[in-house]
Amino acid sequence: MLELVDITKVYAGGKKAVDGMTMHLGPGMLGLLGPNGAGKSSLMRIAATVTRPTEGRLLFEGTDVVARPNALREVLGYLPQDFGVYPNLTAREFLSYLAAAKGVSARSAKTRIDELLELVNLTEAGKRPLGKYSGGMMRRVGIAQALLADPKVIIVDEPTAGLDPEERVRFRNLLSDLAAERVVMLSTHIVSDVESVASDIAVVAQGRLQRRGTPEELLRDVEGQVWELMAGPADVNRVQQQYLVSRLVRTADGVRVRLLSSVAPPGAVRVSPDLEDAYLAIINRASAPGAGSPMGAAARAVRR
Repeated sequence: MLELVDITKVYAGGKKAVDGMTMHLGPGMLGLLGPNGAGKSSLMRIAATVTRPTEGRLLFEGTDVVARPNALREVLGYLPQDFGVYPNLTAREFLSYLAAAKGVSARSAKTRIDELLELVNLTEAGKRPLGKYSGGMMRRVGIAQALLADPKVIIVDEPTAGLDPEERVRFRNLLSDLAAERVVMLSTHIVSDVESVASDIAVVAQGRLQRRGTPEELLRDVEGQVWELMAGPADVNRVQQQYLVSRLVRTADGVRVRLLSSVAPPGAVRVSPDLEDAYLAIINRASAPGAGSPMGAAARAVRR
């Protein structure tokens, strides 16, 4: 069990990145969704014991890991959003160095590194200097290092950045398998990264936990409020001003607009919601200012 209790993080200058978040995590995958700047990375760094909270407690199996971080670090695999390497080392050399730092024996490390390089599809490139890797290849090295010591807790921040679609699917499936017996936290702003693998989703915005539930629970929040209509190019701006628009698809017949409203817009057909609709509604409600702005009007349209 990993517990974050009333976690707050305030940086120099008074910026509050995390504002009183509480979450309890057992074995399984938590998908942490939120826009850039929502406080996800700050929360992940606190959960990974990289930075200390300004207020609140972080507990692992009942131990206060703010005071005793090694209780978690010894069983932790962490992939930060910004992952640095030694460019002159090969992937094998780099992973061997990190394995030694984690206390993995040389014999065990060699076998484990072979397994991980195959897992992330880098076996052929394992002897190439990291400085010659592409961004996607570097991300795969980061994934491999997070799994080196067979961790009990895995924390990954925007792990699929730079990966091609096939690699993204492969990595999501890998995390899903690992989550059967481990605590896995996956932070992303990409809904598709969590909708197929996470049975527990937390949506954060403005440093606060806005909603947590299963995908089915989040979808029920917007059931009956998602519509599609065809609009001419000249009408799209008006529709966007009046409603919360989740998707625009340009076709030969005009623009297919997907939007959220509790009242049927003229000429619209009700459609089944998807997780992006639910996510957008939550984020919009969290950020909507007062009356008189387009975002405020959109939020009212969802709530009508």
